[in-house]
Amino acid sequence: MSGARVVSVLFVCSGNICRSPTAHGVMKHLAEKAEIQLRVESAGIGDWHVGSAPDERAQHHARGRGYDLSALRARQVRPSDFEEFDLILAMDRGHLRALQRLSPATHRHKFRQLVPGRDVPDPYYGGAEGFEQVLDLVEAACGDLVQELKPATS
Repeated sequence: MSGARVVSVLFVCSGNICRSPTAHGVMKHLAEKAEIQLRVESAGIGDWHVGSAPDERAQHHARGRGYDLSALRARQVRPSDFEEFDLILAMDRGHLRALQRLSPATHRHKFRQLVPGRDVPDPYYGGAEGFEQVLDLVEAACGDLVQELKPATS
């Protein structure tokens, strides 16, 4: 794979403890399985959980499907992210609007929702079914994303 381009992907949600670290873990796993080189990170719009591990429930449900989120730590979106990342994926429309407000106009072409036209719902205040729904949506979207990015990395 020498000479292959490494595409960088940033997943963004509110506090970087549920949805975006789930997408981070799933995408990293699927990219490795597909043998494509990606730089994958996640971040939150807010700073409430900076330095924290993903929510225990998110970790538990992800682990049940073979994804390990335990090494991830929450961070906030940084101004440098807009320059550094090729693709910045928002978990919902609110995150997309926040990213558009925070970034220079020259980088807005890098933004889109992870699931086109659909919000990945926040499972934080709900039960187990919310975390499973997030995983269902994220797995499908990340599977599609791997196929989309494969040609760009070869």
